Amino acid sequence: MPADEKTDDYRLDKWLWHVRFFKTRSLATAAINGGKVHLNAERIKPAHRVRLGDRLSLMLQGVVAEFEVLGLPARRGPASEAIKCYLETAASAERRVRFKEQQRLANLSRPRPDSRPDKRERRRLMRLHRDQT
Repeated sequence: MPADEKTDDYRLDKWLWHVRFFKTRSLATAAINGGKVHLNAERIKPAHRVRLGDRLSLMLQGVVAEFEVLGLPARRGPASEAIKCYLETAASAERRVRFKEQQRLANLSRPRPDSRPDKRERRRLMRLHRDQT
């Protein structure tokens, strides 16, 4: 980090990318602009500064997750370093576990064939679909 840059705050899009919530910085920017990320319960812009102790809420895999900022990483390092920079709230972790269990149960109740249709079955399905339209 350059000496002229402050070390007590960080751009939000850069922080989200560094702590591996998003694969690219542009995806982090798109999520922020899309309203999927809130900082201290406010909708913000990608260049907004993140500070230690800030509360962050973002949409992860269909459910809102809440985190507290614990650190400002100097680089996008391994996941083991990134996880030390934030702490998920207990309520958020419980909500995500419940949601994951609901998704698992929904997938179990969905009928699935034992195997993929072969060429003959696909042709029958296409014919059936064509005749219905």
